Amino acid sequence: MAISVDTFFLELNGQGTLQAQIQQMIAEGILSGRFHVGEKLPSSRKLAAHLGISRITVTLAYTELLANDYLTAKGRSGYFVSQNAPVPPKYSPVQRGTETVNWDKALARRFSGGNMLSKPADWRDYRYPFIYGQADRTLFDHANWRLCAVRALGHKDFDSLTGDYVDQDDPLLVEFIARHTLPRRGIAARPEEILITMGAQNALWLASRVLLTHNRTAVIEDPCYYALRCLLEQWDCNVTALPVDRDGLTPDALPDETDVIFTTPSHQSPTTATMPVERRNQLLKRAHELDAMVVEDDYEFEMAFLGSPSPALKSMDRDGRVIYIGSFSKSLFPGLRLGYIVGSEPFIREARALRSLVLRHPPGHIQRTAAYFLSLGHYDAQIRRMSKALAQRREALDEAVEQYGLTVAGRGIMGGSSLWMSAPEHVDTAQLAHSLQEQSVHIEPGAPFFSGSDQLRNFYRLGYSSIQQDRIKPGIKLIADAIRAR
Repeated sequence: MAISVDTFFLELNGQGTLQAQIQQMIAEGILSGRFHVGEKLPSSRKLAAHLGISRITVTLAYTELLANDYLTAKGRSGYFVSQNAPVPPKYSPVQRGTETVNWDKALARRFSGGNMLSKPADWRDYRYPFIYGQADRTLFDHANWRLCAVRALGHKDFDSLTGDYVDQDDPLLVEFIARHTLPRRGIAARPEEILITMGAQNALWLASRVLLTHNRTAVIEDPCYYALRCLLEQWDCNVTALPVDRDGLTPDALPDETDVIFTTPSHQSPTTATMPVERRNQLLKRAHELDAMVVEDDYEFEMAFLGSPSPALKSMDRDGRVIYIGSFSKSLFPGLRLGYIVGSEPFIREARALRSLVLRHPPGHIQRTAAYFLSLGHYDAQIRRMSKALAQRREALDEAVEQYGLTVAGRGIMGGSSLWMSAPEHVDTAQLAHSLQEQSVHIEPGAPFFSGSDQLRNFYRLGYSSIQQDRIKPGIKLIADAIRAR
């Protein structure tokens, strides 16, 4: 007897082509043990009629499974589960006993429980997602990314796909960064001074591990990128948080014992303040006096749709003390997890060695796909498309914020993808954000960005990279109404 067609059904929002979904259904049935060796599959005509699709689609799916030895064909009898199909392991789960480990004693370090922002998994279902750092699928060039990924899977790129780089990186990607990306920031670097990372977060981790010890002092901005503060608090180094003003970090406030300065001069996180060139020179001068290293996180420099970005701090550095961090997470998509560090060769050598001990290198296929996407001009086209859309959304956001009387605490003078906002002092924006979820509105509370126990709780961030322009005004009205009601 053939396997009943009632066993098969297509999900309404299934991923992939119909042919791929049928292949997946049959393969999962075999791997789960529901379909056994020698069992007959429904005829292509019967399965097609049951699923309401064309017979050729089913035939092609069967043919692909036949080629992969999941199925076998027997003359005019039809398709059967192959004798060589993967067989699920037969085992009986071992009955678990009661754990006796004292985890309070066993855990040498704790990394959970930090004051971190969480993003709802279903944020795409929100009608008014003022969420930061997420990709808008309507702006991403998925077709050309897919073509680049397919090209990177080709025979010519077999070594980059399957090889172990050990501590090296894709030379095509490194070359593009050196010749095209960095010159736009006024930075000249050799391949030996560039290291590919798993995003900016990984780059910050590497820099902190190489430069800091328990008796060294790191200076961070306040407010700052909350994940950086949580990361540094785990290294047992001394951490000093310095308040920022409308121009960013204040060099004169740097303490004499400073060893490493973490800063976001082009687009301060989260206030979006841009550090003027004069203050950048003062910061470099002060760092020279202290013999301190500077770690520059230059995120979102591509999103400069209101004016040309200021030169990177690294481009003004004559001592070699600035470590530059860049990322493709905001300009491409955050799930890519691809960034880079630029620094003097002695630093990069140690960061490379540390990276090889932890994860060796970012996946070669991802690096080569990104290299093709960048080098073929798709990246620049996407930046232009994103900048145009963000400029329109920013204009709509500015108008709505002014119309409904909300207070802007910081807006990037050259662009970006968010506004830093303040509510009246009595408003706890964590509670505000929770209540707004009931109206399908997402905002980001500002407290996690601040250091110390007395965190300011009336700030919040409005991202506009993923919300459609026509939803900005009604979303802002809901936020304003909720603030006035508190």
